[in-house]
Amino acid sequence: MSEPVNGLQWFGRELEEALRHKGATQQALADFTGYKAPYVSKVKNGQALPSPQFAEGCDRFFNTSGYFARLLERISKHGHPEWFIPYLNLEEKAAGISDFSPFLVMGILQTPNYAEALFRAAHPRDADESIKTKVAARLHRRHTLDQDAPPLLWVILDESCLHRRVGGADVMREQMEHLLLAAQGPNITLQVLPYDSGAPAAAEPYTLLTFNDGETAPVLYSEAQGEGRVIDSASMVATGTERYERLRADALSPERTVRALRDAVKEYTR
Repeated sequence: MSEPVNGLQWFGRELEEALRHKGATQQALADFTGYKAPYVSKVKNGQALPSPQFAEGCDRFFNTSGYFARLLERISKHGHPEWFIPYLNLEEKAAGISDFSPFLVMGILQTPNYAEALFRAAHPRDADESIKTKVAARLHRRHTLDQDAPPLLWVILDESCLHRRVGGADVMREQMEHLLLAAQGPNITLQVLPYDSGAPAAAEPYTLLTFNDGETAPVLYSEAQGEGRVIDSASMVATGTERYERLRADALSPERTVRALRDAVKEYTR
């Protein structure tokens, strides 16, 4: 059987086969894993990407020695370009993520509709199934923030991110509300870089990752013309860090940023 283009269908197909082989019901799996039956149904029908906890629960239920966890790991990267995988592997184990977004909300904080609008604009010839896989893969990155010891995420958003109408007013209202909710998390700090702050210390998006394992050195990740690269040069990381501190100093405080996000929600509610 060939791999489905849609990673959601791939996982769902394997789950359906495992249930059939075991002679178990969706309700039995739901009860065992602690999830509700409609959630299990959506995963089985390829309508939702499962959480890492659910995949691990499936492995215990079916006694599959980590198969579903490994499958989820594989399909979660299925919708990403190959050049992005090295960054993803580092993001998952980072202790600190510092991001500057001068045009668009960074991927890990995007809502499904916002992400879909971006993918449809960037890939107008892609089929719906391909877009769906890309969106699911992007949303899967959120699990990094749901770990027992999540990284400290610090995001500086240029003010244009609040006003560029990606997908229309409803999509933007939903996205701003999501950012407001994220800003209340103990491990997430958001700052808006206002228009009147003058020339920014950096003009392109980039991300700094730091680690606590005592082995991995800090890295800088940047993208240009549809490709990205992870940079471990100590001098370039130091320059990126210095610029980030200047951006942070010019940005609104986290409290004033929350007010700016609330104003944006009102703007898109009119």
